[in-house]
Amino acid sequence: MKIAIIGATGNVGQRLISEAVNRGHEVTGIARNIGTDEETSQFKKVQGNVDDPQALAETLKGNDVVISSVKFLSSEPNKLIEAVRLSGVKRYLIVGGASSLQFSPGVTVLDSGHVPDWAIEEAKSGVRFLEILRGVTDLDWTFLSPAALFTDGQRTGEFRLGKDDLLVGADGKSWISYEDFSVAMLDEIEEPKHLKTRFTVGY
Repeated sequence: MKIAIIGATGNVGQRLISEAVNRGHEVTGIARNIGTDEETSQFKKVQGNVDDPQALAETLKGNDVVISSVKFLSSEPNKLIEAVRLSGVKRYLIVGGASSLQFSPGVTVLDSGHVPDWAIEEAKSGVRFLEILRGVTDLDWTFLSPAALFTDGQRTGEFRLGKDDLLVGADGKSWISYEDFSVAMLDEIEEPKHLKTRFTVGY
């Protein structure tokens, strides 16, 4: 497939590119500053601006899938959604956050008191993005939330999937590596099981 990744130079964006290319997909990496990664027959990079839906849509045209991997505070959900609409691409996946997941019955991660002060505004923006997406009916969107700790790690291919509840391991930890998150997202692209909904991944 042809996959466009917005936010290609970030921690998750880079892993998504690697996973997609390794699976044989053609990838266009889009970022404000496109970096120094060399282009190949399977990977090209394009400078793009998430604040300009019309211009971004032109870059996205012709792809089968769009992935948004940008910080929530650095983007406006409605502008990203509009860009995907204008491009004509129907499949839209978002690198989500954990804050909207259920920490305990009736209590989200954001409301649990476990989100550090420095991350609260980003967390709130992620919750808002999901709320907006839930009103979108004309795109086949998927919002993939990582576990509470989202960090460097290894690609193991061993993880669990969930729906709206925070996944916590037997050791009491809630985490997922960027690498295995990317595996879960590419699995969803290749065999869609969560259209117009959110799911989560963790160990």
